[in-house]
Amino acid sequence: MTALNKEQQTEFEAAAFRRLVAHLRERSDVQNIDLMNLAGFCRNCLSNWYREAAEGVAMTKDESREMVYGMPYEDWKNLHQNEASPVQKAAFELNNPHK
Repeated sequence: MTALNKEQQTEFEAAAFRRLVAHLRERSDVQNIDLMNLAGFCRNCLSNWYREAAEGVAMTKDESREMVYGMPYEDWKNLHQNEASPVQKAAFELNNPHK
């Protein structure tokens, strides 16, 4: 692999992050609980990591979520979030990485 300088690495990581966020916005059919059950993280986790990375910059939970969701979180929930099925809930309890 070609050695990257710090600026290139940061640029490529930022581009990959933007692409991931765009992909998650496009795939609103994929529920957060499904992401948690399959990958151990969801859009909310990503927004929390973003806010943590912004250490020293005043950013609320709502602001970081809007950055990931592309709209206020409550609007996204009303438009896209479904009630989790009993199967999804059971899988979440079994796989919950935050226990």
